[in-house]
Amino acid sequence: MIQTKTNLSIFVILSALLLLQACSGGGANPGGENFNSPPPATSVETITAETRDISQQIKSFGNIRAQEIVNVVPQVSNRITKIHSDLGDTVQPGDPLAKIYDVPFRDQFEQAKAQMEQSRAAYVRDSLQFQRQQELFKKELISSTEFDNARATFQNSRSQYEASRANLTQSRENLMNTEIRSPVYGVVLTRNISEGDLATTGQTAYEIANLTGYQCRVYLPFEEWRNVKIGQPVTFSVSNHPDVTGEGRVSKISPRLDPSTGLGEVVISLTEQGQNIYQGVLVQATINVETHENAVVIPRAALVENVQTLIEPESNTIQLERSYSVFVVRNDTLAVRSELKLGIEQGDRIEVLEGIQPGDEIVITGQNSLDDSTRVRVADQQDFEDPEAIPIETPETQETD
Repeated sequence: MIQTKTNLSIFVILSALLLLQACSGGGANPGGENFNSPPPATSVETITAETRDISQQIKSFGNIRAQEIVNVVPQVSNRITKIHSDLGDTVQPGDPLAKIYDVPFRDQFEQAKAQMEQSRAAYVRDSLQFQRQQELFKKELISSTEFDNARATFQNSRSQYEASRANLTQSRENLMNTEIRSPVYGVVLTRNISEGDLATTGQTAYEIANLTGYQCRVYLPFEEWRNVKIGQPVTFSVSNHPDVTGEGRVSKISPRLDPSTGLGEVVISLTEQGQNIYQGVLVQATINVETHENAVVIPRAALVENVQTLIEPESNTIQLERSYSVFVVRNDTLAVRSELKLGIEQGDRIEVLEGIQPGDEIVITGQNSLDDSTRVRVADQQDFEDPEAIPIETPETQETD
């Protein structure tokens, strides 16, 4: 009985020693891993921070159009007898566009010319008579009544002569206006009349685009509109045609926002017309607001965003405070968090004002799973590529095998 108790005590002591050794980590776990070994390094992809020029840009869409579109309106009304210019024709100032039936206006001109000759002859006659009567009146050879009658006759003749001369000028102008002519150098956009139509004053017969230059009008929200200045450079691109480009500058800015849309109008004049940029084509206008040279630039995808919710005690409102950081790899093994101060953006690139230096190795893949001072392993791009898809064997393929 005593020997059995002794054997039991020895077994308990050995079991306690084994348990103590396992808890102290002196042995290996069943899987063969050491609990004191460091955690495995996280695979990340990196790029090198570089310096380059970066611009703050505003992008919007608009249509190319002529700087001026002139509406040509007939000055006289009558039947159209001939069309000289059609759609797409390029015209110079004074080139004929259409002809209006001119016989009535020519007759009016001839009649006005004859009336002016008659009134001019009467005016000369009464002018000489008035001069003679004036000399006689000075010598007191005629009465004041006779002199007043001679003066009234002279003034009436002069008024009729001036009226007939004005009538002749108007009839000559009407006769000239039977030939509808282009007032500018441009291209015919629309023709609203045809032979046999009645040309009506006040109705547009032709629309002509003045070819002194092209422009594009864009409409921007307030935050972008307020940053646009006259003279800023602009580039143009056409959808689905990246090789078609043009250049221009901001030439006019509306002083107010449209009350119905809240947008501000900006006029851009083209200074260089790219290939196949025509009137009416839809283009994307990129306005360069500000350019920083030799700035430290990184991809926006490398940023780690931290959002904190703050409660404003005075207004009892919730404010969101955003901060950004990146992980910089030191000695190819350690990822260190670095808080950033950001500048302007251009596409997927962003300027860094403070936090990193040119040449720093920045994590761009896998950074969201990192903590400060995490061990990392810089992997190649191929480590992050998706594996090739393995085709699923069809029953026919399996039977063939």
